[in-house]
Amino acid sequence: MTSPLLLRAAPLVFVLIWSTGWISARFAAPFADPLTFLAVRYALAGALLTGVAVATGASWPARRADWGHALLTGVLLHAIYLGGVWWAIRHGLPAGISGLIAAVQPILTALLAPLLIGERISRRRWAGILLGFAGIALVLQPQLASIPADAMGATLWPMLVNVVAMISVTLGTFHQKRFIPTGDLRTVTVLQYAGAFLATLPVALMTEAMRIDWNVTVIATMAWSVLALSIGAIWLLLMLIRQGAVSRAATLIYLVPPTVAVEAFLLFGETMSLVQVVGMAVTAAGVALATRRH
Repeated sequence: MTSPLLLRAAPLVFVLIWSTGWISARFAAPFADPLTFLAVRYALAGALLTGVAVATGASWPARRADWGHALLTGVLLHAIYLGGVWWAIRHGLPAGISGLIAAVQPILTALLAPLLIGERISRRRWAGILLGFAGIALVLQPQLASIPADAMGATLWPMLVNVVAMISVTLGTFHQKRFIPTGDLRTVTVLQYAGAFLATLPVALMTEAMRIDWNVTVIATMAWSVLALSIGAIWLLLMLIRQGAVSRAATLIYLVPPTVAVEAFLLFGETMSLVQVVGMAVTAAGVALATRRH
């Protein structure tokens, strides 16, 4: 049984941890091929969670179909989503555009929720979703404005890959809600990382030199990626999907780009304008409106 205190704290903790994925990618990029790094990350997270599941006597899915659903969810939530985002950024897609594409996810989720799982989206939640997107546009506006016009054409393929990644994580969220509403999250997550690893490794072998320079930065980034992101943040996301509406959980993604902007300001000295601060406030208001239960 999940404690009420953890449920209340989960959205904030999820956003804080999930936002560091962008920071981790920036730290790792000079020293590792993206898909190779992710394949190792999935393998380590899966191995660690397997040990935890065995040591704590966690129950494994009883039906073969449940194993298949968990493996497929891992491909959608991890392999295609993270792989697509990391590949797109590595091949020239500006982070601002990538963030704006990611911010379309709550809108796509709200559009599909009535069709896929019969979830009703109220007018108040729609207002919050649209207000949150407007805030994200303000937060990312300085980055978007700094992109030269002649560079936009070269980002077409990476942009399309990033769009596919965004659609993938949206479908993965629905698949998780519909087909894996119960079961032990320890073993379900193990199977998800098995699916992600099996899908990512062949692509990395075919397209990359499999380079990872194991220095202090990469080791620290990998440790954080495995423990905090692949285990902590994903467990929180799956718990939020189970405990509430899919559209409400997806709307939390809006808080990630503003949080990344603050982290980049503190860690890398990136500038932060008044427009971005206003955008953060608008985004927070939209998320509060969209996620309010009553």
